[in-house]
Amino acid sequence: MDRIGRLLVERSGRVLVVTGVITLVAIAMLFRLRVNADVTQFLTSGNERGEAWVALQDKYDTADPINVLVSVPEGKTISDKDVLIELVQLRDRLTALDDVAHVGSIIPAVNPLTGAAITPEMINAVPEAMIARFLSQNPVADLLVSDDGRHTLMVVVPSGDPVRVARELTGIKPPEGLKVNYSGNPVIFATVLDMIGWFLLFIPPAVIILLLLTFFANIGDRKLTILSIIPALLGALWTFGLIFGLGLEVDIVSVLVPIYVIVMGSADGLHFVTHYQEASERTEDPVARVTSTLRQVGVPMILTTISTAAGFLSLLVTGVRPIQQLGLFTAIGIGLAGVVSFFFLPALLSRLDIEPKHHTAILGPRVTAAIKALARPRWIAAVLSVGLIAFSAVFIPRLQVDSDQLFFIKENHPLRQSFNETAEIFGGATPLIGEFVYDPNGGPEQLTHLETLERDFERLPGVRTVFSAADLAGKIPPAEMDAVLAGTAALPLGRMASQDGLRFIVFPGPFETKDLRAWLDFADTHAEIRVLTGMPVLWDEIARLVIRAQIGSLIAAYVLVALMLLIAYRKVRQTLVALAPLVLTTGTLLGFIAASGIQLNLVTAIASSIVIGVGIDYSIHFVAAIDYARPAGDGYILRAIDSAGRPIVANALGIALALSALWLSPLKIHPEISMIMWVSMTTAAVTALVVIPALLPAAGMREPAPNSNP
Repeated sequence: MDRIGRLLVERSGRVLVVTGVITLVAIAMLFRLRVNADVTQFLTSGNERGEAWVALQDKYDTADPINVLVSVPEGKTISDKDVLIELVQLRDRLTALDDVAHVGSIIPAVNPLTGAAITPEMINAVPEAMIARFLSQNPVADLLVSDDGRHTLMVVVPSGDPVRVARELTGIKPPEGLKVNYSGNPVIFATVLDMIGWFLLFIPPAVIILLLLTFFANIGDRKLTILSIIPALLGALWTFGLIFGLGLEVDIVSVLVPIYVIVMGSADGLHFVTHYQEASERTEDPVARVTSTLRQVGVPMILTTISTAAGFLSLLVTGVRPIQQLGLFTAIGIGLAGVVSFFFLPALLSRLDIEPKHHTAILGPRVTAAIKALARPRWIAAVLSVGLIAFSAVFIPRLQVDSDQLFFIKENHPLRQSFNETAEIFGGATPLIGEFVYDPNGGPEQLTHLETLERDFERLPGVRTVFSAADLAGKIPPAEMDAVLAGTAALPLGRMASQDGLRFIVFPGPFETKDLRAWLDFADTHAEIRVLTGMPVLWDEIARLVIRAQIGSLIAAYVLVALMLLIAYRKVRQTLVALAPLVLTTGTLLGFIAASGIQLNLVTAIASSIVIGVGIDYSIHFVAAIDYARPAGDGYILRAIDSAGRPIVANALGIALALSALWLSPLKIHPEISMIMWVSMTTAAVTALVVIPALLPAAGMREPAPNSNP
């Protein structure tokens, strides 16, 4: 370390120049920023049923529709003439928007019998007695009108950018007297896009401010406090530059990359600056300051960078592409922050005038005194360990997986309310879709058989109705039926036939997971059903991926960290001692998730793996400080607490407090991450500082004799 320290001081100018050039390139790459709001990619990438869903949409040329739920006041119904006129006006406004392919409505654009356009004037001319018959001409009327007649669905199919269409739709003022709600994937995408933009604009600055305040409480010097987080900021900047340089996009998962890099990559900078500050009291020589600091924290910095990166790299085993990208790029960012802390930070500090005295720090002697008071009596460590184990044993079995499609949307958000209302009235804002095997050259008995199969499907629990072109046989003129089967007729629900199949739609009522599995079993046991998929199916699939992600990434993280410690320490006992607090922390985290009512989803399920990579840092720094103090004789644990106690506490508080900024996020999952990290970081720090001393010889906590020369 002495040679490296001397080289960094002597070649500091070159190190600073290289760092500056890389930073400028990264800044240039930021102008290529692109945001991906398509949350369905979680479900379709590498997922058989998800890929079938995409293939079915492509085959029938049906984009994700936007559901427009139109409601009328009590005392009125959809069949009232004045309401029908308003519906036609709304339909025409929606149809007139750019990038709208067509609008499916209870009132079609043209009269199927005469071919004449249906206008407000035409509706006004229809006698009241003929209104019901007029509405019955729509072959899918039963699907688009609620049982009480007060609600109807309009299905808007985009032809261009669905997000832009969704935004334009929500900006349309409906006719007076009509209440309109919007749902469907394009509406979700538009909402998420706005949320991600807001997040990137406000959350990172809030995180940085909270991190600076916490670190200042430990360091007590403004200049050194700012310098301590520069490596993490550069690591985040360089990582985003890499992401955009590769042409990748930011989504609701990867948007957390810079936050994780800034918060968790700041540990090395904090430890280096804290020890450099102490070295500045002993000497004014920059070489001596840098070499002394690297001797104490150089190896721990390398180990903690590797361990934290390993926690994120364990996410590569999840099989979910957005999570894999989060793990990979956060690991890269933390690695870059570690490199900057090891090379750039010493080079920069050696060229600055650092005052050789301690400033008043809030996290000062009282913190170390409190740690010693907790660590001295071994019974405290025993009681703490037993309590955490008992807590974990009680609550971990209660963990639940969140299969909610809108798991990232807060309960009071208008989007969730719109989805809930549509689901309550029509059985689901996002129905299932499937395909029947169909031979256009076969006889009409095919349609009769498929219609019978649909009715059998409807007898399954949780199914409200099933619709396909087979339901239209005998109910519309033969010429129009031929057009439907040829795929040329414009139906409100889109194209329903292809050269070898018929698309069908399943409208669910209230259902449970076991009902969904029964539907899938029904499809698998009937050769006439080629495929059954849709968002409810995909979210059921993602629930299983979440469990696999939790188990797989957890095992991978433990294996990676344990191997790293074993290679570094070359002692099994020392490795187990360092891992003990981590086991307690992981169990406490999973127990807290269950006890708090937070469910496992694509984001919360990976938290335990992240905590393993970050939480082991405290053990590594504490064990390194103990080893550094051991040659001086008895009381080496107490001296290690004096050296490493404050930085460990400051880093744990820094991560927890900085991530409190996530409470400002419009996404529901981010406050949950904040709570999880508060529990995890405080548990990891406390168990490291209290449990590890209890696992070591008593001499480490014994005050040296007054006449000894440590």
